[in-house]
Amino acid sequence: MAELHVELVAADRKVWSGAATIVVARTASGDTGIMPGHTPVLSVLETGPVTIRTTDGGTVVAAVHGGFISFADNKLSILAEVAELADEIDVARAQRALDSAQSELDAHAERRAEVRLVAAGGLKAHA
Repeated sequence: MAELHVELVAADRKVWSGAATIVVARTASGDTGIMPGHTPVLSVLETGPVTIRTTDGGTVVAAVHGGFISFADNKLSILAEVAELADEIDVARAQRALDSAQSELDAHAERRAEVRLVAAGGLKAHA
């Protein structure tokens, strides 16, 4: 089975590393799926969930806020300003942040909270 090596790194730590069959991330040009053999890519990451399908059939989901994605020679680097794995997200806290952002009409904070909830499985994805 073809695979690509993935490194998901935040400004403060290595978040996840391993082999995958496909990675989907939100970039400045829309949702981008990277599979083994994809053409080289360098793009700006938008706030959104990153979904990694691992070679053992598992799925890793992370909430990513800003950064870059780079792919060449079957090596994918996701360099995020902030990244949290789904199981690291406190859903109740993210829901409170979403409620607060909505009441303050803070679209940026609202989007960040929504992405955290989507990654944690507590909210359906919006386009």
